[in-house]
Amino acid sequence: MAQIACRGIRGATTADNNDRESIIDATKELLESIVNENDLNVDDIAAAFFTTTKDLTAEYPAVAARRSLGWTQVALSNTHEMEVPNDISKCIRVLILVNTDKKQSEINNIYLKDAINLRNRGSDIN
Repeated sequence: MAQIACRGIRGATTADNNDRESIIDATKELLESIVNENDLNVDDIAAAFFTTTKDLTAEYPAVAARRSLGWTQVALSNTHEMEVPNDISKCIRVLILVNTDKKQSEINNIYLKDAINLRNRGSDIN
């Protein structure tokens, strides 16, 4: 029997505008991509932590998880990212904690739209 471990799955995307529909649509697209690419079952998701850049204030990203994906029993949290000079704007990030038998190397982190460059940030650090 495979060993179950708690793994983190990261993802990020950008919203087109600071309005409710843009934030929910971008978050829904990101979460659906993460679920599909990692073959996730909602019962395996322990928690999801969402952050946004401070220019996104019209809606909580967790609303998309609850209403669009049915994550009504998953622990969800929303907060703002720290402000870093020259960071991308209108960015939504997520860290999803899942109980899985997958190895860390089998986890697929997902980056969409203008957030695609975040994938390699810090990869040159030893």
